[in-house]
Amino acid sequence: MDLSCFKAYDLRGRVPDQLNPELAERIGRAYVEVTGAKRVIVGYDIRLSSREIADALCSGLMAAGADVFDIGLCGTELVYFATSHYKMDGGIMVTASHNPRDHNGMKMVGPDSRPISSDNGLNDIRDRVPEPFGDAPEQGRYEPLEVVTAYIDHLLGYIAAGSLKPKTIVVNAGNGGAGLIVDELEQSLPFDFVKVHHQADGHFPNGVPNPILEENRAATADAVVEYGAAMGIAWDGDYDRCFFFDENGRFIEGYYIVGLLADQFLRKTGGGKVIHDPRLTWNTIDLVNAVGGEAIESKTGHAFIKQRMRDEDAVYGGEMSAHHYFRDFAYCDSGMIPWLLVAERLCQSGQTLSSLIDARIEAYPASGEINRTIDDPPKVIAAIEAKYSPGAKSVSHVDGASIEFDDWRFNLRMSNTEPVVRLNVESRGDIALMKEKTAELLAEMQRLNEEG
Repeated sequence: MDLSCFKAYDLRGRVPDQLNPELAERIGRAYVEVTGAKRVIVGYDIRLSSREIADALCSGLMAAGADVFDIGLCGTELVYFATSHYKMDGGIMVTASHNPRDHNGMKMVGPDSRPISSDNGLNDIRDRVPEPFGDAPEQGRYEPLEVVTAYIDHLLGYIAAGSLKPKTIVVNAGNGGAGLIVDELEQSLPFDFVKVHHQADGHFPNGVPNPILEENRAATADAVVEYGAAMGIAWDGDYDRCFFFDENGRFIEGYYIVGLLADQFLRKTGGGKVIHDPRLTWNTIDLVNAVGGEAIESKTGHAFIKQRMRDEDAVYGGEMSAHHYFRDFAYCDSGMIPWLLVAERLCQSGQTLSSLIDARIEAYPASGEINRTIDDPPKVIAAIEAKYSPGAKSVSHVDGASIEFDDWRFNLRMSNTEPVVRLNVESRGDIALMKEKTAELLAEMQRLNEEG
């Protein structure tokens, strides 16, 4: 039995050879046996194989004795929301997010929508799948559950509706599921939405929805310019990440959105803790400190950020990869709450998105994440650290190596999944220095790799 679809944080694989209904049914059974869950939320994305895989998953869950609450076609965050809101024992979302069209997968959570990953149950589920199963003495029952109404009410609770003003906003669902939620929100908001690739379509006629790929950005950017919109928003297929474009159609690096959201959120809460990843940090720390908050660094990755947020009772957490987490959303990531907060900020401040962001880019110019394939990542990272740490102000190993000087810093870390090293560089108000140090580090990495 091929179990290669089990990854560090979720399941992902090609349909039908790596993931299929037969395997999904066994995964459902194993999930119940390992977690002991009695009431489980199941949702699925717009992929063509998702409904069939979800049905098989439900059969396995019920055969093992769990009651299934089917929330139907949705985004990952609705499974998170429903699991915590209705106090279920767990939830499973059938999705492969931004993976190729012929792939599918699952994201699993336990009580309170706590993530189930390789270090807390996912490997146990994987190891249980190939073993023989018997049916539970009492089969679980099946119940469809409507959650969108409660979810929309929850989303609208993050913003002051009275402060919103009419604006044109471009929304690009990439033919994923986000359009269905925009249509629901539209009735309660004064915005005029320009809808690009709006219809949910698992054939992905405009390519797999993944706005982090540069070739996927033009449709949103062009529409912003054409319609004179205040901003553009694009989502991946299961809309747990959202990406922003300013009024000029410029794509905004996720790093600067983390700072903007932290600032907006702390103004509402009157302070609190914010969790951020270690790749790029100075802008976030600066903005959090300015409004009386406390910035706390965490290892990159949703399971780490969510746990750290719980440990610290943080109000918000953000990663530059466009994942944004909220305490009141069961510490989970949402692709809908961020744009509502940014839209609110534009309405309240009267500023353009570019003016809010330009000041931050000027203050802390950054390289953006640069990936390089390296034969021996640990060796190269150790050599770079040995070269740069002697003159450094601080060296941190929260995630890879973060080395900080008075006027510039960098983070160099290994990918969790491939032989790739990821570099991020930023400076204090000096674009030339940031570019110079980025080029210098890349050349040094290349030299070390060639030397072997």
